[in-house]
Parts: sequence; structure tokens; C-alpha cells
Amino acid sequence: MTSSTGEGFIRTATLPHALGARHEGVALGLTVATTTWAWVAIVDAIAGDPFRTFTVLGGVVAFTVTHYVLNVVYGVVLVTAIRGTRREPTLMMAVVFGFIMVEFAFAFVATVFSHLGLGALAWVRLFVGSLIGAVVAVAMLARRHPLADCVRRAK
Repeated sequence: MTSSTGEGFIRTATLPHALGARHEGVALGLTVATTTWAWVAIVDAIAGDPFRTFTVLGGVVAFTVTHYVLNVVYGVVLVTAIRGTRREPTLMMAVVFGFIMVEFAFAFVATVFSHLGLGALAWVRLFVGSLIGAVVAVAMLARRHPLADCVRRAK
């Protein structure tokens, strides 16, 4: 984390809790968004129908902007909640429950869009993409936060 001084010099500094969570959450959201966006694009290309998913979901630009904004919001909320477990360990159970609910929502969305234009590959495109994004998020968070310790303390 860096801050700029009046002389244009960049130095390392500790950011306030909220700003640090926001910065870390944005980085998490952008990483997950890029990973899942690339997954969907690759599956579409392999299926021989480039950008099909993006087109069905509103067009390449609209999908991309919405996808990145939602992932950044998701990242900031997730990091803020995980940082909150330092003060209230039981918050981790809410994070885990919310994570499971988001994955169920993606399963539902994949089912709906399999009937609305994406066909059988909706599961691979959307649900597997969300699982890959979840793995990336957990891996990034596990490096920075003692997630296993938080879960143990929340029991």
C-alpha cells in the first residue's frame, strides 16, 4: 500500500482499515472478474461460438462492465466481512453461508440461462466459472488472512 507525498515521492504506509479493505477488495474483485471473464470467453471460443454468452447476457460491453462492477462490489464486501471477523469471529459463519448462497444462485442462473439461449453449456460457462472464481478468491484471501483460524474461532 502506498501513499504519495507532496514531493511526488511514493512511500509505503499503512492505510486506515476501511481504505485498506476497499483497496484489497477492489484487487480481489478485479482478479476474480478477469479470471471468470476469461473462462467464459475460452469456453465460448472452444464451443465455436465466440462471445455467445456475452451476447445472450446483454452484449459484450454491457456484460463486461456489469460483471466487473459486481465483482468489485463482491470483493469489497467479502474483504470487509473477513476483516470484521477479527472483532467478531462468528461473522465468518455469515461469510461462509453467504458464499454458499451465492454459489446456489449461480446454479439457479445457469439453469435459467440453459433454457434461455445458452443451452447445456450454461453450466460450464456460468456455474463452473463461478466455482473457478470462488477458488481464486479463497486462494487470494487465504494468503492474506488466517481463514482457517477464523472458521475455528467462529464455532
